[in-house]
Amino acid sequence: MNIYESAEDYLEAILILRERQGAVRSIDVVHQLELTKPSVSVAMKRFRENGYIEMDGDGFITLLPPGEEIAQRIYGRHKMLTRFLRLLGVSEENAAADACKMEHDLSEETFERIREHALRQGVDLLEEQN
Repeated sequence: MNIYESAEDYLEAILILRERQGAVRSIDVVHQLELTKPSVSVAMKRFRENGYIEMDGDGFITLLPPGEEIAQRIYGRHKMLTRFLRLLGVSEENAAADACKMEHDLSEETFERIREHALRQGVDLLEEQN
């Protein structure tokens, strides 16, 4: 499934906001991604037209299965890469920022090799760490 990096960021933001606060509206995405209302409005229209989200009469956004799949994949990569970078000694702030850049561009092969390397070290990057 090919989708632009910016679209992945939007869908990931919707997922993160949903986990954090339950219901999500476009204005929440504006604040989360620090974008303008018009640009988010255009993106939400495209996502609706392409079957990634739906919006109810009150403006609440729901991820549809294709959008949910993309959001979960990207957010899972983000969390795993952040944990991996933290294990290397990278600060939390830089690890999260770098993971955001890497999550879109790493091949599936490289991503899996990172995960396997961590597992050989006794760390499951898919599990929540305290």
